[in-house]
Amino acid sequence: MFNVKLQFDYCISVGRFLGELTKEVFSDLAASKYQMAEYRISIYGRKQSEWDQLASWIVNNDLYSENVVWLIQIPRLYNVYKEMGIVTSFQNILDNIFIPLFEVTVDPDSHPQLHVFLKQVVGLDLVDDESKPERRPTKHMPTPDQWTNVFNPAFSYYAYYCYANLYTLNKLRESKGMTTIKFRPHSGEAGDIDHLAATFLTAHNIAHGINLRKSPVLQYLYYLAQIGLAMSPLSNNSLFLDYHRNPFPMFFLRGLNVSLSTDDPLQIHLTKEPLVEEYSIAASVWKLSACDLCEIARNSVYQSGFSHALKSHWIGKEYYKRGPNGNEIQRTNVPHIRLEFRDRIWREEMQLVYLGKAIIPEEVEK
Repeated sequence: MFNVKLQFDYCISVGRFLGELTKEVFSDLAASKYQMAEYRISIYGRKQSEWDQLASWIVNNDLYSENVVWLIQIPRLYNVYKEMGIVTSFQNILDNIFIPLFEVTVDPDSHPQLHVFLKQVVGLDLVDDESKPERRPTKHMPTPDQWTNVFNPAFSYYAYYCYANLYTLNKLRESKGMTTIKFRPHSGEAGDIDHLAATFLTAHNIAHGINLRKSPVLQYLYYLAQIGLAMSPLSNNSLFLDYHRNPFPMFFLRGLNVSLSTDDPLQIHLTKEPLVEEYSIAASVWKLSACDLCEIARNSVYQSGFSHALKSHWIGKEYYKRGPNGNEIQRTNVPHIRLEFRDRIWREEMQLVYLGKAIIPEEVEK
């Protein structure tokens, strides 16, 4: 629906109608009280004005809710735009996506509405069908300004340049006391296992990651690094992997940082409460206990992009400490013994890998 608004941004009524629908969704979340959402909305990289159009729609329609933050998803569609003559090189897409972000960071008055909107943006996502065949990356690949052929760059090429630009942008925003934007792509839903290797090196956390079941080594690395996996078994069941073959329960038992989330709820889910649907079906099929469900919900708070203040309110003032020291059982409903077990096993594995010389931080990233 937002794609329609971008294509017909001259039609004020379209954006206004979509804004009213979005407010209805916000009001449902506020009524449920305990449900929060990270909604994804697309920036395509076709022109630099997309950011101002999106920010204008958000601000003019007063689309703010304490229950909602935004992730920006970037479709990997360079080849389509190249064939249409919209861009001449991959550098054009990077410029269209990141130049407005650097401009508004250096001078907020240059894009005032975008400056306001970015306070609600917590992450950048990469999306597209991962099962599409792609050329494997090599060290001889051209730089973005020299990528002028009609072939779509590999997933890892997109991931690296998004990560590199975000890293620089976030350092600049941190120096000015502004909010930062995490790199949180879709990865490992299908396609080459190399996608998961690329996001292990670049991502803060990822969506899906079901292909980790095919690579014990990468699965172990994701466990050691505790990179978050926001998994959507019902979506996977509809598109790529039968529900009973989903690796979520195995990942959870092994101690990976997994949570349950929804993906395309209007297409996949059958009720008005898609997240409750994910939890209830997972609990029934995989016989998850109340303790398991609470731990999964606690993981989702850690993975989310909500503020430190809200996380402290939800799961405890010292949530950022590792193991039971960071657990406030009155809020999380997760027993200390469960988290003590998770922490002890993880520390032992870290010492094995580092030959007893692992330097383990006592706090997780806030």
